[in-house]
Amino acid sequence: MRQALAGACLAGLLVTGGPGPASAEVSHRILSFAELEGWEDDDHDAALAVFLETCPDLEDPEWQTLCALATQAPKGRPFFELLFRPVLIGGEATALFTGYFEPELDGSRLPTARFRYPVYRTPQELPPGGLWYTRAEIEDGGLMAGRGLEIAWVDDPVELFFLQIQGSGRIRMPGGEVIRVGYGGANGHPYRSIGAELIRRGALAAHQASAESIRAWVRRNPEEGAALLRHNPSYVFFREVTGVPADRGPLGAMNRSVTPLRTVAVDPAFTPLGAPVWVEKAGADPIRRLMIAQDTGSAIKGAQRADIFFGTGDEAGRAAGRLKDPGRMVVLLPIQKAYALAPGG
Repeated sequence: MRQALAGACLAGLLVTGGPGPASAEVSHRILSFAELEGWEDDDHDAALAVFLETCPDLEDPEWQTLCALATQAPKGRPFFELLFRPVLIGGEATALFTGYFEPELDGSRLPTARFRYPVYRTPQELPPGGLWYTRAEIEDGGLMAGRGLEIAWVDDPVELFFLQIQGSGRIRMPGGEVIRVGYGGANGHPYRSIGAELIRRGALAAHQASAESIRAWVRRNPEEGAALLRHNPSYVFFREVTGVPADRGPLGAMNRSVTPLRTVAVDPAFTPLGAPVWVEKAGADPIRRLMIAQDTGSAIKGAQRADIFFGTGDEAGRAAGRLKDPGRMVVLLPIQKAYALAPGG
């Protein structure tokens, strides 16, 4: 499976796991469109445009037919209402919504006194799906030195750590060049939450733990902070991404650009990649919007678990980092597939 934004979401700093593999006992209930709160107020045409970004890649014949019809659809709302049915999957659980973004770092093609922290491409001997060396062993230097695996060098180890969590980002060079990097592979070790570890130590209260507070703590405590980052043995490698225009989003798990506030990362064990997903997010800034499941994430596990893409840069990062809200997500499935899953619906 192709993956780019496959790192844990920002909430992965605090959330260490989730439900296991899809169960045959998970519930499926067909809803009416009238039961989707705020459905009539959304911009369905915008959702249709995002659906068209990835639907040509869907191999299932039923999805291919819908994609062909989507190219001829004059309006999004009748297209979705006529050809799909909303299915609430695993609705006995409250949904958890978090956010992710594409970070921007300062870097250089060559190491300098300022740019000292390497962004590595994937070593050839990395075993697919198997365990390799830990974060500490990789960062100690001897293992990677002299092999020409550095894509670039950046000036902040904390931002490099967050880049690995996001799985994708941009690096700005001193001369104005900007390169984009995407997920290239991982060392196979499980992700350990550094936010949860700070809470366990009593360094942060649970209500204080956020991406910004974790960054600040690590920078205030450089030696302890470096050790804290190594509490997470998981390590992500990158590849340089070319051919994606600067005004487009990074590549998601479907190897297509993702769209701010219209792309959602899901657990594909429950939600098909490429499917429309109706999001009803509660919290301080409610969201009622039709999004498209175009990405995955290692912290995104379960039928009612999703990660919303917020865009590129610091502002998007702050918005994504604040998001950890309950709600409900409803998957729009082709009519025959919907009734096959919920025959009594």
